[in-house]
Amino acid sequence: MKEVMSWIKPLAVALVVAFVVRTFLFVPVIVDGESMEPTLQNENRMIVNKLLYYIDEPERGDIVVFHATEERDYIKRVIAVPGDRLQYKDDILYVNGKKVDEPYLEPLKEQAEPLTYDFTLEELTGETEVPEGKVFVMGDNRQYSQDSRDIGFVDESKIVGTTSVVYYPFTDIRTVD
Repeated sequence: MKEVMSWIKPLAVALVVAFVVRTFLFVPVIVDGESMEPTLQNENRMIVNKLLYYIDEPERGDIVVFHATEERDYIKRVIAVPGDRLQYKDDILYVNGKKVDEPYLEPLKEQAEPLTYDFTLEELTGETEVPEGKVFVMGDNRQYSQDSRDIGFVDESKIVGTTSVVYYPFTDIRTVD
């Protein structure tokens, strides 16, 4: 009996630690679809950092995982944060009147077609600025992404966390920006 108890205690501690880590700190996620290509590929496995947004706010450029519906999470890039004005014109993103450098889009811009149609935040949402507590997100593969252009602003409370580490496939372990 003593030997059994010597196994149960470490096992119980390990389970509690795993529960705390997964619930409050980090969680694995699988990329589903092509909406974040070329940055992320379908079936990439990533680690979501849940801790960061307990102490900080989402920032422009963060890749976030959020609850799009009760059954489904999306992975997208934060394009605009509260107070930002947004315009997309001639395949160039402008935030607060300044052109945004998006080097992750260069492989896609080599195609003949524009990545997305021209729009302003007001045309899409009726708002001139991103409201408090919300963010505007887009997939890097703008032609094939369902994002804030379709679903509107994302409430910051729906954001699970940020992700920047691909851990599978093992041949593609890396961090992403």
